[in-house]
Amino acid sequence: MKNKKIAIIGGGNLGQAIAKGIVNSKIVAPSNITLTRRRLHLLEHIKKEGFNVTADNKEAAADAHILFIAVKPFQLQQIVEEIAPIIASGTIIISLATGIASTSIENYFQKSMPIFRAMPNTAIAIGESMTCVSAYNANEEQKKIVLTLFEQVGKALIIPEELMSSATVLAACGIAYALRFIRAATQGGIEIGFGSELALQIAAQTVKGAADLLIKSSTHPEEEIDKVTTPRGVTISGLNEMEHQGFSSALIKGLLTSYNKIENGKA
Repeated sequence: MKNKKIAIIGGGNLGQAIAKGIVNSKIVAPSNITLTRRRLHLLEHIKKEGFNVTADNKEAAADAHILFIAVKPFQLQQIVEEIAPIIASGTIIISLATGIASTSIENYFQKSMPIFRAMPNTAIAIGESMTCVSAYNANEEQKKIVLTLFEQVGKALIIPEELMSSATVLAACGIAYALRFIRAATQGGIEIGFGSELALQIAAQTVKGAADLLIKSSTHPEEEIDKVTTPRGVTISGLNEMEHQGFSSALIKGLLTSYNKIENGKA
């Protein structure tokens, strides 16, 4: 892995987070990673860290063993058609564009390629992303390489491509839903007497603890809920009131609304 050359087409926040995560793990040196961006001055800070930067996508992609395409879905076809003539057929392609199928990406290249679609979430910025990855025309070694890269910025899983839209909603949109819960809990905390900063600190750590409890214990949420709901207690009363007001139903409907928007091609 140390000798692999990596190109990241689209050096925005996501592309930079991936680059820094890979380098922080020491599996690839910054001198082996090239990022591109049209407004090159926005990459000056990362250039000082030893990364290569350029505004020329072809230059970046020319000798890359692994190519991340971190651009908006509507830009993907144009970018791929621009670089396709100089890309070797064995180059690992990792698309971060939402909703574009691997078969479509392959058609843009006009040749058979090992293609991965990946959906990180914004926690990638602190190395805590949940990244779902699908593989197309890829062998086991290539899958291992891609998982290793994303495991430097959080947890990564290979899933069937038909579940990528679902992964976008549950993991990428899902982080916003979790943050909205924390915001609502903070507002409730203010109502019962805490200042806003203290309420936020308590709510955020409580959610972090709840997530870690499930991850480290491999238990079901209801099993952990049962541990804190006593007969006629305050916890069960609050939970039941939330359910009467449609808490779980509203969350599920929100997930379905986001999913349907992707499936209808409106994302």
